[in-house]
Amino acid sequence: MKSIVNTLLFGIALIVSGAVLAADRYLLNAGDVLEISVWNEDSLQKTVIVLPDGMVTFPLAGEVEAQGKTVADVQAALKQQLKDYLTDPVVTVSVVNVDGNNIHVLGKVLNPGNFVMSKPLDAMQALSLAGGLSPYAKENNIIVLRRIGDKQQAIPVHYGSIIKGQDLTSNVMLKSGDVIVIP
Repeated sequence: MKSIVNTLLFGIALIVSGAVLAADRYLLNAGDVLEISVWNEDSLQKTVIVLPDGMVTFPLAGEVEAQGKTVADVQAALKQQLKDYLTDPVVTVSVVNVDGNNIHVLGKVLNPGNFVMSKPLDAMQALSLAGGLSPYAKENNIIVLRRIGDKQQAIPVHYGSIIKGQDLTSNVMLKSGDVIVIP
């Protein structure tokens, strides 16, 4: 009986630590919803949305950059800014919704549209989410459009080669905001 309890506790610990690690790796995006609270300060509990400029606003702390940062980064920045008003503030930040982590699939797929990435996805997985290619799709002319700063980059995805086990490097990992175009 004792070994069963220990095994269950170990399993729960692995699940919780995996979730914590995933939250530490996730980079926030505009549109993500955060729950921010300061321990023992009822007036400092707020749900915020990462704005299009990448900022969140919190009482006393003002604006804090969130886009491209981890939850831990935002937590540390808020704690630092609140130190001017509170003695050793204990700040908790959690992601309520990852609405800002979107990709777009356009063109000759069965279900084109906007998709929320709740976990890392590659191009083939995104095409699967969109229902797969239509019979008229040009499978080796697919591109991923990615914005880097103020420039646009076109990354080829050779679907026909990938499904044959060739040119697997063209099955790129997607980033928030990527647009997959299937002619």
